[in-house]
This record gives sequence, structure tokens and C-alpha cells, in this order.
Amino acid sequence: MNTKMIRCLLPLTLATLLAACAHTPPPSAAQPAPTLLLISIDGLRPQDITAEDMPNLWQLAKAGVHGEGMRPAYPSLTFPNHYTLVTGQLPDQHGIIHNSMQDNALGEFRLNLRTAVQDGRWWGAEPIWVSAEKAGLRTATLYWPGSEAEIDGYRPHLALPFDASTSAHWRADTVADWIGAPANQRPAFVTLYFDKVDHASHTHGPNSTQALAERRDSDAAIGHLLQRLRNNKQLDSINIVLVSDHGFAEVPPGQTIAVDEMLPEDWADVISTGQVVGFAPKPSMRAQAEQRLLGRHSNYQCWRKTQLPERWQYGQHPRVPEIVCQMDEGWDALPRSQVEARQKNPGMRGSHGYDPALPSMRASFIAHGPAFRRHSTLPLLDNTDVYPLLMKLIGLTPPRNNDGLHTFTPVLQD
Repeated sequence: MNTKMIRCLLPLTLATLLAACAHTPPPSAAQPAPTLLLISIDGLRPQDITAEDMPNLWQLAKAGVHGEGMRPAYPSLTFPNHYTLVTGQLPDQHGIIHNSMQDNALGEFRLNLRTAVQDGRWWGAEPIWVSAEKAGLRTATLYWPGSEAEIDGYRPHLALPFDASTSAHWRADTVADWIGAPANQRPAFVTLYFDKVDHASHTHGPNSTQALAERRDSDAAIGHLLQRLRNNKQLDSINIVLVSDHGFAEVPPGQTIAVDEMLPEDWADVISTGQVVGFAPKPSMRAQAEQRLLGRHSNYQCWRKTQLPERWQYGQHPRVPEIVCQMDEGWDALPRSQVEARQKNPGMRGSHGYDPALPSMRASFIAHGPAFRRHSTLPLLDNTDVYPLLMKLIGLTPPRNNDGLHTFTPVLQD
């Protein structure tokens, strides 16, 4: 090529390159991550997700990622594990150590005590919606434990206080509206929570027709949500992670004991009942209470908080009562009035809160969306692994070391 031809082509080449550069975003202008929808069906067991009973979840799992199961943190209760899922920390670290707690400075915490649930001082870790809001991302939460409180000065952009009377269908529609908003108003992170399966499983047992009906209702609501996303051409452009907090075990008639049979009422304050029973002995009765409680009993076992099984990683937080008793699978410990009420209305019931290592306590995991390989399966995982996955999906780095993301490497797109 002669010099004259090079001189003629040079302006054209430079113009072409400049035009190309003008249409290429700079490396710093990264595209926003797809919206992430985190769904929880409280108390949903992995074996409940079948083609016959929950066809919408079954199809979502088959098209995306279907987990064999997920081990909850100890104790395998609702609030501790929902908060673990969105913080990556264990209950003994984030402070929601039970559904019922006492704190020397804050007083009493109960699920139905709204002033406590909405007090950010109870919630001792940074949930994903706070991290997202700090990063300038919009978030929206429908009934996730912790989302009603101001934590570290932040709240979700949209957050509705829990209302058990709202239907599963209404909840699905509300979230579909949020995700279907214009791009400049659409949340980057959304949560959706269903509680009716848990209630029916407690009252009638997890294998009851009532629990099955609630599972089918939740599945139908999710099917409606998926169809709305499909109609909006969003189903394959957002990431969905569906989880539960724990599994369920049957509690046959007669397998309930009164707490005052474990220890006389005037020997200790009873901090929690159910399956993880917490006692704070009166100072003058500490020795007698320990002698009475500590060790193995016919349907439960008790420890000092500092001597709990190491694998539970539980007992260091100051809110954990001095003595913790763990009920055996299928047994409840309740106030005498509740025991007597059950005796008048005997029947199969259900509970969780048992040893997280039990297969009956396993929670569910499903994932679907552009971040995930299709038609994939995952072996049993720990629920602490979910948090770093969620952070990655919205384009954020966890504020602390967490290797749980490696769990999902086989099912994530390159």
C-alpha cells in the first residue's frame, strides 16, 4: 500500500473508531444487575414440592436450580433463620437467637410484640436490603422478618408491616406490581413471604389435608406471579431465589409436656417454650435448677449455655438463657394451660425447632433466572451460604468474608 493510499484511509479509520467508541459505554458504566426476587414459604419441606401438589414450583425448579435441601441454623425457628438468610450470620451472631427473647436493656421480644419487632436495636447485623440501600439501590420488602425496623439508619424503600389477613394472591399481585414498575422506579431487590403453610402445619400436622391446601394455595399464588412476569416479558430477565426457613416434624397426641413439670415455676424465669426451652434460674435456686435440669431426660436434654453441642455454634450471645433444653423430635414443652387445651382437642400437630441435623428440619431451595444454569441440581447446603449468593446477584460484595458462594459455582452461569 502506497503512502498516498494510507493518507486517504487514515481519516476514515479514525472516524470509524471514534464512532464505535461513541456507542460503547466506558468500563465504569456497568449495566445494573437484574432485579432479584427472594421468596420464602415458611415451613415448606423439600419433599412437598411435587408436580402434583405444587406444579408451579416444580416447573420453576425443573427449569432452573433445584436444591436437595437446606440445613437451617440453630435453633430451627422462623425469625432466627429468616434473618440468617439475609445476613449470612448465625443467630448467635446476629442476635435473633429465638422467636422469644429477653434482653437486659431492651426487655422482651415476641413475634406478636410489634414495638419489639420494629425496634432496630434487636437486629444485630446488616441485612441485604440495608447494604443495597447504602449502595443506592432501591429495595422493597413484603413481610420479611427484620424489614419493619430501622437498621443502622436505613429502611427498605418500600416495606409493608406484616398483616396475616392478606391473601397469598394479594401478596403475589403486590410484588408483581413492584417488579412491573418503570425501570427508574423498579426495585433491585424484592422479598415476598408466605406464612399460611407454617400455621396449618402447626395446627394440623405437616401431612394434613389442611397443610396441603395451604401449600397448593401458595403455589397457585406464585403461579399467578410468574404468569404476570411472563406477560411482562420479565420472567427470564429477573433472578428468583425461593427458600424456606425450616422443615417440619409431626407431633402425635400426648407428646406435649408442661414446662412446670421440667422445673417448678418459682425456681426460674421461663424465657422461651416450645422445642428450645430457655430458663433463667433465680440466683437463690441456681444450684437446684441445674441439678434438676442438666443432662439427659426421657424426651429432652438440657445444657448450660456455655456447654451446648459445638456443632450448633450457639450459646455465646448474651440473650441466650443460662440453661437451654432441646426437645426431642416430635415433642413440645408448653405452658400448662396450652397442654390442657391440647388434651381437650387431641389430634396430630406439627413443630419445628428441633436439631437442624434432622432430615425433617431441612428447608427448601429453588433458583431461576439469567444468573443460573438451567436444569441444574444442588446437594444439601447450609442456609448461611444463601446470603453471599444474594449479594452477588444484586452486584454487591459481602461486607465480611463468606465462602458460601462456592456452593453455587456449579449452577451459576459463567
